Amino acid sequence: MATPSQHDLRKDLRALMGSNRCYYTASTFDPMSARIAADIGFEVGILGGSVASLQVLAAPDFALITLSEFTEQATRIGRVARLPIIADADHGYGNALNVMRTVTELERAGVAALTIEDTLLPAKYGHKSTDLISLEEAVGKIEAALDARIDPVTSIFARTNAGQLSIADTIARVKAYQAAGADGICVVGIRDFEHLEQISQHLSIPLMLVAYDNPELRDRERLAANGVRIVVNGHAAYFAAIKATYDCLRAQRGIAEGTLSASELSTRYSTLEENREWAVRFMDVHD
Repeated sequence: MATPSQHDLRKDLRALMGSNRCYYTASTFDPMSARIAADIGFEVGILGGSVASLQVLAAPDFALITLSEFTEQATRIGRVARLPIIADADHGYGNALNVMRTVTELERAGVAALTIEDTLLPAKYGHKSTDLISLEEAVGKIEAALDARIDPVTSIFARTNAGQLSIADTIARVKAYQAAGADGICVVGIRDFEHLEQISQHLSIPLMLVAYDNPELRDRERLAANGVRIVVNGHAAYFAAIKATYDCLRAQRGIAEGTLSASELSTRYSTLEENREWAVRFMDVHD
């Protein structure tokens, strides 16, 4: 089967966004996972920032991965992808000018869309996704991202954290990002359908939810009715791969089956505790 062009995959994503259905993403963290996801029928994949940090650096999600490293992994996936890939581009790796560079590099890598967060830089230790920049700065970053793209069907999603904001502030942000020209809004921290409906009624562009398989948000038809076109329910496939690797290698060494979960393994082998110790030692962090 021939690999579709990057432009055609971007148009495929636009078609999903323009439909009246809701689609769940596949966690696509390397070329093989992207091929598997497409083969078994997923319509869209996502390269998560946290997963990329683990896959490329074996490091926790502390904004340690660089744009170059993230782009290299996106390029490997984009080279073989047969489904549209959304890149979790975090905060765009800097200010509005850095965001423009981020769009240029990831578009060249072959992604169909990027999410750009309104999180604070430099991120405080332990507060990566909770401290937000001003609305004015965030709008400037979205406008810069839109100006930087070469292919007009590359989609730019503006991402914010509704779990850290009042309803009024969340609505103000998503309306401003929509007015700035964002192709979609990505929201983290939606608690339930009542919370979602308070926000979605103010939008006319597609919504993308990072839901982490929230049991209060599992009604796909109701999600679709509220303008949600894409849902990210986490990265279970990647963590399953970690667990399978651990168990396989233990078996090869004749070691009894391990009792650590995939989450515990990712914490252990991403040197999370060492990073916490370094934060205390070098940054005087105590939270």
